[in-house]
Parts: sequence; structure tokens; C-alpha cells
Amino acid sequence: LMQVGVLPGCKSSPESKSAIAQPDQCHSNPTYPLYPNPSAAAASMASIPSNDVSENGHGNGNGPSPPRAKRPRAALISAAQIRDEFAHHDPAVARVNNGSFGCCPASVLEAQARWQRLFLAQPDAFYFDGLQPGLRRSRAAVAALVNAGDVSEISLVDNATTAAAIVLQHAAWSFAEGHFARGDAVLMLHYAYGAVKKSIQAYVARAGATVVEVPLPFPVTSPDAIITEFHAALAVAKAGGRKVRLAVIDHITSMPSVLIPVKELVAICRQEGVDKVFVDAAHSVGQVPVDVRDIGADFYTSNLHKWFFCPPAVAFLHTRKGGPITSQLHHPVVSHEYGNGLPMESGWIGTRDYSAQIVVPEAIHFVNRFEGGIEGIRSRNHEKVIEMGRMLAEAWGTFLGSPPVMCGSMAMVGMPCCLCIESDDDALRVRTMLRKDFKVEVPIYYNSRQVKVQEMAKDNNSDPVTGYVRISHQVYNVKEEYERLRDAVNKLVAEGFTSAKLRPAEKVLLSTLSLF
Repeated sequence: LMQVGVLPGCKSSPESKSAIAQPDQCHSNPTYPLYPNPSAAAASMASIPSNDVSENGHGNGNGPSPPRAKRPRAALISAAQIRDEFAHHDPAVARVNNGSFGCCPASVLEAQARWQRLFLAQPDAFYFDGLQPGLRRSRAAVAALVNAGDVSEISLVDNATTAAAIVLQHAAWSFAEGHFARGDAVLMLHYAYGAVKKSIQAYVARAGATVVEVPLPFPVTSPDAIITEFHAALAVAKAGGRKVRLAVIDHITSMPSVLIPVKELVAICRQEGVDKVFVDAAHSVGQVPVDVRDIGADFYTSNLHKWFFCPPAVAFLHTRKGGPITSQLHHPVVSHEYGNGLPMESGWIGTRDYSAQIVVPEAIHFVNRFEGGIEGIRSRNHEKVIEMGRMLAEAWGTFLGSPPVMCGSMAMVGMPCCLCIESDDDALRVRTMLRKDFKVEVPIYYNSRQVKVQEMAKDNNSDPVTGYVRISHQVYNVKEEYERLRDAVNKLVAEGFTSAKLRPAEKVLLSTLSLF
């Protein structure tokens, strides 16, 4: 979906064939839980089936899955309704960075607020009778969304970073308790998310693991280039008979953003005897199709607040059913549910706001208002982000950092080399300037020459490109926002701007001296 006016998929038509099935008692059924007053809330809580309530009074989260409701028949969302759903966005800002924090429509925020009021009205009743059934409905919705084998395989957590901590904590204990030998390997991509890299350092490297990075090329020309480097790094990890205990693989890397051939890499791990595979798919649900059974990883996590319209913060961790490891995973925050299984441990980590985790059915209802459901949204976002990326690349004399087949709803676009982005600090300062001076929000990536396989791509003038913008496209974006980014950068180029002008004085001096 792109421009205000005639939007693809915004005319009246029969219900979407791709609509996601919703669990019962969610958006369209008023029996529970969305009530504005305590008496109605108490009545609704009393109606929860007894097979979803444990002896201590609150749902155990592992009862039978609720039946799926029929998809609601409703007219497809219009351009005006899309604008209304995101009217809380700052209209002065060209927001082409959905990838960082996502977005949440007003209708889902309103549902979240009703849950929050329900808790505040009578927190004890909410805790004992409402919380776990509400969470379980969301878990069932996620299980259907990603084709999990059973709802018990899904745990709801704050974000993908928390999910990574759960998996890496288990690996650390395996080293500490002698199940893994010191020096056994953990494999990760060079472009793994920074917080996950630090978790690997804090948990498994500290416990005695040998950490091996897969150096990935960027810009990248094909999935085969990544597969080749993965094979080579895995051989290094296995050198000398060393066991590879865990591979951490991104589905879509964050910066630079590249769609990784994750299914192929998981298959390679199986062939090469890697013990366990954890897929960090923080950006995936809502950007690309996700079928956890088809991908075949042991652990798979994705945020739901980035590309699936949930409020922050909610993510899921899928753990394949069967085997002793499922009972050995624990939430890093230990509370009263410790030992009752990860779904229950994650469902209560102390008093906090759980509302974001309970409104997944409302997010699904919002998605199903679009032609083609989530598949239609993904397809249109992909087409538009490639179109906008090519427009920017043509204006700047550069290129996309990866082919369209390796993009979801985000794309990397080379910036004019004359901006002289020479460090991560330069990239951050230019980003800040674009935000403050031009009201454009977009991340900028500095392409370091430190990666061994790196080849610096060149622009139309044969100069090396070191800076890239990561643009996102979501249903609320319009073409004018990308044109504002284009024009802002073109203005900087026309004025002879370089990032050196934003550096502290001593760094500017050193940079000047290096020219001679």
C-alpha cells in the first residue's frame, strides 16, 4: 500500500482468502475480555472454561486449544481508515524506519487500553481468572500463524532479545554443568544483532565456548554467497574434531538488512551434526512467510511488535516439542512459575503490564482487514520498498545492497560516497542531522572494511560506497516520505556537505591531516 488516493486492496471485495484464522473469544466475541467496568469483567472471568484453570486459580496455559472462529466478514480497509489508524504518528516526520520499533494501529491500542483498565479495575480477579486464558488465546493465535505443531510450543516474551537470553542461558548452563566441553563451538553470523552478540559473549563465551563468526559479504549478490561462507565457517568451527553445540542464525539481519536463506542453513547444520539451531527472526513475522515446521530449527523467535502491528513489547519463542531440552529452558527472570514449563514461566515474571501480549488476536483482526491478509501486506510492502529503493539509488547514483529476492519489507540503499561516512559515529551523526534538520527518520549503516570477505561496492563514479540507508515500507507509508529523504540527501550533496563537518574538532583536524 502506497499513496493516499486509490490504494491497492482498499476497495470493497469478498473476505480475504488469506485471512489468518483467529481463536475464539477474541475480537468479535464480546463474552471476554474487553469490558469497561469491574462487574462485567467479573462476570466474563467467571465464564472462562474450567479446563483452562489450574488448582491455584489461574489458567495453566496448557489446556486444549480453543476452536478457531470463522473469519469475520467485513469490508476491506480504506485509505482513509488506514490514515485514521495511524493518526497518532507525528505528521511532521517522514517515518521510513518501521524496522526499529514497528507500529501499532489505533484499534489495537484501544483494545490494549481496555485490558489495562480491566487489570486496574480488579487486579486480583484479572490475575487469578483472566491473565493466563488471555495469554493462551494469543499463544494459540501465534501457533496457527507460524504453523507450530502445538500451542505448548509457543511462549510469549517481551522481545527477541529475551528469547535469545533463554536459549543462550541454557547453553551456558550446559557448559557449566559439564554437558558441553570447554572449547566446544557456538556459531553465529558476523551481522548478528548487537544485543544477541553481547548475550553470546555474556553467556556462552564466558562459560567456555569457542565463538566462531560467519563473515558475510555486503553488498551481497545472491543467497549462494551466504551459503558458501557458512560452509567455510562451519568447517572452521569443527576443526580438530570440535563439536558445534549451537548455531545462531538470523532470518533477516538487522543492519545491514539481508534476507538469509535460513532453511538451507538449518539443513546444513543438520547434515554437519550441529547440536541445536536457534533462529533469531526478530524482523520476520509480517515481512516474510514463516513456517517453523518447514524451517526445522530447534528454537525460533520473532517480534510481533515490529511487523505484525502489536503494541510493544511482545515476541514469541517457538521450541520444538519433544526431547528433554523443552523442560530445561527457563525464563531469565525467575518467579513463582519456575519449573512449570517455559510458556507458564514466561506468562508470569512478576507484576507488570501484560496487555501487549494479550492483544495478538486484535492484531490479527486488523491484518485481516487488508486484501490478501498478511500475505497481501507483505507482497505490497516488498514491491513498494524495492520501488522506493530503486528511486533513491537512481537519484544518488548508487545501488541496492542486495537483490530483491533477499529483501523483505526493508532495503539497503547506497548513499553518495561524497558524504564521506567513515565510521559508525559518522553514520549516527548524519542520521541525527536528518532527523533534526529534515524531519526524516532513517537508520544509516557504515560498511566497514574489516570483514575479510568484504568487497567495497562502487557508485556510478567508481568511488567506494561506505554509507547505506535502511528504508522500510509499512502500510502507512507514502511516496512523499521517500522523496523527502531523497531531496534531503541531494541538498547535502549540492551544498558540499561531508560527515567530517559533524565530527568533534580534533577528529576533523586528524581527518584533514590524513589527506596530505
